[in-house]
Order: sequence, then structure tokens, then C-alpha cells
Amino acid sequence: QVQLVESGGGLVQAGGSLRLSCAASGRTFSIYNLGWFRQTPGKEREFVASIIWSGGSTRYASSVRGRFTISRDNAKNSVNLQLNSLTPEDTAVYYCAASTAGVEGTDPLAFDYWGQGTQVTVSS
Repeated sequence: QVQLVESGGGLVQAGGSLRLSCAASGRTFSIYNLGWFRQTPGKEREFVASIIWSGGSTRYASSVRGRFTISRDNAKNSVNLQLNSLTPEDTAVYYCAASTAGVEGTDPLAFDYWGQGTQVTVSS
């Protein structure tokens, strides 16, 4: 089992920044890929960014590329997501997810473990 706990969400004005963190515990050696997704009411969960747990290779959704940065904190066994130049369209619940399948994908179905989510609200 892998446990994931997100933190760092909140309310920010448009143009502002936030830093989300995802702390992993348990069988972290089994993690291959760790991703961030977001979801708004009535919509499907959307891929945001991901990072290969061991090698650091990253992937971003086109809507956030250049504004968001995903990084690994080896000492803390966590992954951070820096959100810059936020817009109201970035408002969502952000989820951290881990995949143990050895597949670098963006489909939520490829991820085995999920955190509880953290709310990000961007005001105009």
C-alpha cells in the first residue's frame, strides 16, 4: 500500500502562485510514476503533470506547461507542484496519484493510489 497526503491548497488571486506538496509513505519503492490531477464539479478528472519517481522525467498538460512545475523532494519522499500565473480556470480540487504499473501515462485509470485532494481557488 502507498499513502499519499496533499497539502498547500488555498485561495489566491489571479496571477498569484501556490505550492502543492504530496507526501508519500508506505511502499514507496513500488511507485513508478507520480502525478497530479485536478477536477471541478461535473467534469472528468484532468491530468496536470507527472514525474517519474526514480528518474525525474516530467510531463505536463498543455494547459499548464510553462506555468506549473513538478519536482521531487528526495529527502522528504514527496513531490511538489509549483503553480504560477494562476487563472480562475485553474480552480479545482487537486489530487496526487501514484502509479506502480511501470507505465508513464496520463490516464487516471493507470494510477493505483490517490490522495484525498486539496482545494485550489483562484479569484478574478
